Amino acid sequence: MATEDFGLEFRVVARGGTRRGIRLERAFWTSLKQMAESRKCTIGMLIDEIAESHANTGNLTSAIRVACMRGLADENQTLRRLASIKTINAILVACPSPAFALSSSKRILTFNAPFQQLVRRQLPVASSEDARHDLKLALDLNVADIFARLDANGETPVATGFVIGAGDRRYRGQLNVARAPVLEPELLMAFVFGG
Repeated sequence: MATEDFGLEFRVVARGGTRRGIRLERAFWTSLKQMAESRKCTIGMLIDEIAESHANTGNLTSAIRVACMRGLADENQTLRRLASIKTINAILVACPSPAFALSSSKRILTFNAPFQQLVRRQLPVASSEDARHDLKLALDLNVADIFARLDANGETPVATGFVIGAGDRRYRGQLNVARAPVLEPELLMAFVFGG
C-alpha cells in the first residue's frame, strides 16, 4: 500500500438532501468510488445506504470503513471462486477445439474431449494397451519463455508449435497459449489450432 493511501482527505458529500463533511483515508475514498461505480450510483448514494443500515452505530466513518472492507472481502471471495481449476476445466469443456491446461512443469492437468479424441485419432493404441501412460508433450517454446512473453505482451496469447508422442508415434501441431486465470499454481491454457 502506498504511503499516500494513509493520508486523511476531507470531502463534502450530499447525503439525504443534506451536505456532510467526512474525513477518511484516501484508500477508503478509492474503495468507495469503486463500489459506487460497480453499483452504478454516486458516492453520496452509497454513503446514504451505509448510514441507513448502520444508524445505530452513531459513527458513520467507522461504518464506511467496515462497508469498504466487507465490499473488498466479497469481491475477493468472488474472484477466488472464479480463479479455480474448476473454472479452467469449465472453459476447456466449453471449447469446441482440442484444449488442455498445462502446469509450469509441462504436466497436463486437465483436458477436454476434443483433445482426447485428437490423441486417440493421431496416436492410436494397440488393442493390448488400455491407457496412454507413455504420452509425452514437447513445446517449441520453453514454458518460462511463454510466461515471459505473456507478461511482456499484455497477456496476448502466444503461438507455439507442439509435439505429442507415444512410443514411436508423433503428432505435430500449433497451439495458442494463454495464462489461466488462477492464483496458484501458475497454469497455461493451450488451444490447438493447427496440425
